[in-house]
Amino acid sequence: MSAPAADVVRLLTVRGETLAVAESLTGGLVAADITAVPGASKAFRGSVTAYATELKHHLLGVDAPLLAARGAVDAQVASQMAAGVRKALGADWGIATTGVAGPEPQDGQPVGTVFVAVDGPFATIPGSAGGGKVLALRLNGDRAEIRRESVRSVLALLLSELAGEHHGNERAQDTEQNGGF
Repeated sequence: MSAPAADVVRLLTVRGETLAVAESLTGGLVAADITAVPGASKAFRGSVTAYATELKHHLLGVDAPLLAARGAVDAQVASQMAAGVRKALGADWGIATTGVAGPEPQDGQPVGTVFVAVDGPFATIPGSAGGGKVLALRLNGDRAEIRRESVRSVLALLLSELAGEHHGNERAQDTEQNGGF
């Protein structure tokens, strides 16, 4: 269990919200990290590991023409994966990973090309976070390092969005729990 995974579970639990995960290159590592946190069942709905490209369409609703034109390693594909898993599993938040961990390039993309995405509730307060966000990464290292950094990056992106969604007493409560900083 990582500290970011524990923070994700804690924040979602405090907010009464849920999470679903769509994974490709990480092959279940994000879900494993989250479910290693005690109490994860209060916030974690489930995951879809859509390793094969056609499963991204069939299970997550990613546009088939998009996959045909750009391949699975693409920012828009990551965004649609996050939105698709959120919808398919009935969660408040969806996150996704897609990319090339190696050893060979894929879909014309070099090893280390990764896209992580988050899709969340649409904001009802002007200026607050919500909707979808994608982060493009160029990672170095071997296959295991690229996969681990992809997990860390998608959880960090979700934490950033969750922090942007804080309002009212949640921020004060979270600050108290973290020593008043």
